[in-house]
Formats: sequence, C-alpha cells, structure tokens
Amino acid sequence: MVLDPALQIIARGPRALAEAAARDIDAHPLLEGATYSILEEDEDHGLWRIDAYPTEPEEVTALEAVLAGHPDLTVTTEVLADADWLAMALSGLPPVRAGRFFIFGVHDRGRAPVNAINLRIEAGAAFGTGHHGTTVGCLIAYHRLLKRQRRFERVLDVGAGTGVLAIAAARTGAEVAVGTDIDRVSVRISRENAKVNKVRARFVHASGLGHTLVSAQAPYDLVFANILARPLVSLAQPIKGALKPGGVAILSGLLRTQERYVRAAYLNRGFRLVGRVRRDAWATLVVRRARPGPIDRPGV
Repeated sequence: MVLDPALQIIARGPRALAEAAARDIDAHPLLEGATYSILEEDEDHGLWRIDAYPTEPEEVTALEAVLAGHPDLTVTTEVLADADWLAMALSGLPPVRAGRFFIFGVHDRGRAPVNAINLRIEAGAAFGTGHHGTTVGCLIAYHRLLKRQRRFERVLDVGAGTGVLAIAAARTGAEVAVGTDIDRVSVRISRENAKVNKVRARFVHASGLGHTLVSAQAPYDLVFANILARPLVSLAQPIKGALKPGGVAILSGLLRTQERYVRAAYLNRGFRLVGRVRRDAWATLVVRRARPGPIDRPGV
C-alpha cells in the first residue's frame, strides 16, 4: 500500500551519529530499498542530516524504530506536498519531482506546478529522463547544495544523456553549463532539450574531459558525473583537475555495493565526502575537492 499522505522523516546530529544511523537503515531487512539521503548540513557545527522518504507504513515503522535506537539524533516527521516527486514516481506517472525540480515530457506540460523549476525533457534514445534512481539522486543532491551555496557559476556534466543536469544548472544561475557524452545521439537530444528549455547549455561529443570546450571553460565549481562506477574511478584525477579547489563533484551511476570502491578513489586524491543519496539499489556521492591550507570551508 502506497503511503498517503507522503512523509519525510528527518534526523539531525553529529556526523558519526548520523552515519551510524544510516548504517542501521542499510542493515534493516525492511529498508533494503529505502530512499534516503545523508548530507552535511552545517560544517561549522559538524551537523549532518538524514532525509528518509518511506513509501509504505511498514517502512515508516522500521525507520522510526531504527532512529529510536539513536536517541541523540533529533528526529522530526513532515507531510510532503501532494506534488512530491516520490509520490508521482511511485504512482507510475511520467513526471518526476526531485527537490525543487519538476521533470516532465511534452504530454504533461499542463501539469507543471508553479512552485517548481520545471524542466521539459524529451528522452528519445538518450538516458536521463529523471525517473532513474541515479538521476533523481543527482538532482536531490544538487537541490541540497543550492540551499547553502545559492548557485554554481561554472558547471560540467560528464555523461550528460538528455542534458537534464546541465540544463538544471543553467536554470538555477550557472553562467557556464557544459555537457559531454560519448553518444552522438545523446548530444543531439541534449541540444534539443536545451533549446526547448531556453537555456545556454552547450553539449559536445567527447570521451572523458579532453574536449577543447571542456578545458577552455575550466575550472568548474561543480561537476556532475552520472556514468558508471569504473569510469568514475578512472576519471577521478581528470575531474579533480577540472574542479576549482573547494569545488564539488556529484557522482552517480553506481550501485550501493560499489560506493566504497568509488569513494576510495576520490578520497585518495584529496576529496572529502560531504554527502550521499540512496534510491533503490543506487547511490549518489557528493565529494568536495580540498582547498589549499588547513581549512576547507564552507561545507555543503
């Protein structure tokens, strides 16, 4: 039974306590496919936050039981608006809501809410309509980052697919939004979607980060890389080189079981983990390139 009304369970506390609770969520047999994020909310005060989105009463009960085992966390429950992305995804309807973003096709343009950043994305033969757990994870992570930083001036989207992530960046204030893909059809579709959404996002056919447009616009404040685990690892150094010190990378396309493998590649290159989003079997990691010197701030 789908939960009605839809709920969001929020837990706040120090990083160690939040991560311990996240591990218990992962270990609970009824929460194996639960959708939740854990992100740094306030670096100055060492505050981290879990946002969980239960989809049925049994998940609510299990989440409440897990979090009750961590009494030092502050736990609240909120009712989500009727247009919440999760409720729409679960009801089988094409549009998707992820944070402030509402992704829809031309046949659903009449359903776009006035209180969201509406992105019309036509997939064609490209990946990235917004329905997949990895794309949703990237958009949720980006939404949370924008709450702290307001906007990112220069954004690169590696493996752009339909271009949805670069287009979302352009719609939220990025002066430069560049996307790459190894598939020429995806590049064409991305360009068409940018035109439909009336944004200045540029897309090029490229493998890796070696295209002249990519290097000419570097360094970037934010890099999206929604690809696969092995390419994410092989691109760790190029992504670091493309980012400004203190810049953020949102990494997805990996299974939960591949998190440690990808995370290690980035931590070994001077990044620090500042958050993750989990949806179904998929994970999204948020990492920040270290700044020179002993202080790395501000947080996500």
